[in-house]
Amino acid sequence: MPRKFFDQKLQNLNRDLTEVGTLVNSRIGDTIEALRGMDLKLAAEVVAGDSEIDRAQHSIEQECVQLLALQQPIATDLRVIASCLKIITDIERVADQCADICEIITTGELRANSMLVSHVIQMLETARGMFGRAMDVFLSRNVEEARNVCKEDDAVDSMFSKIVLEVCGNITQAPQNVMREVDLMFVAKYIERMADHATNIAEWVIYMETGEHPDLNAG
Repeated sequence: MPRKFFDQKLQNLNRDLTEVGTLVNSRIGDTIEALRGMDLKLAAEVVAGDSEIDRAQHSIEQECVQLLALQQPIATDLRVIASCLKIITDIERVADQCADICEIITTGELRANSMLVSHVIQMLETARGMFGRAMDVFLSRNVEEARNVCKEDDAVDSMFSKIVLEVCGNITQAPQNVMREVDLMFVAKYIERMADHATNIAEWVIYMETGEHPDLNAG
């Protein structure tokens, strides 16, 4: 394959992956709105739309395989293609977690406007900001900014710990609501995982540019 054609295929891969990231970012926004208003219809739409992300993941994986098969890539190309394979997996898992949260919302057990739900929404907004910035650094290849994204994971972890304490306190005070509180615990855990995936994306950007894959997501 001529190098010019190969470079165009790499650009197409970057474009397609970015488009999926933008779609998933929108799904996170829908999940926030579904949580804020306990909107069962919107939550169901997020759940139903997860298969679209799965198809996009499969398509991008096929693009990566074809790029590897059509030409023997140089080392920097290999890093980009391998990183894209990892990044699309992280993006798809963020979409899965949106669907998981929205499945919980569709049960209708959570209460809108409770203090704990507002804290969960704040945590999700923070994780969404991380995800958006991680996708930005995928485009810019800005290693320093990628490291800054990774640092934000500590804030999400701190929010998660506080929510766990709140949930435990609520269960102690009103044990009859234990299932609803446990659902919120699951929601918070899904959000914590979203932040981890955003960190993973930023780490793969660092690998693309430097050839080193730091573990900035430990703990």
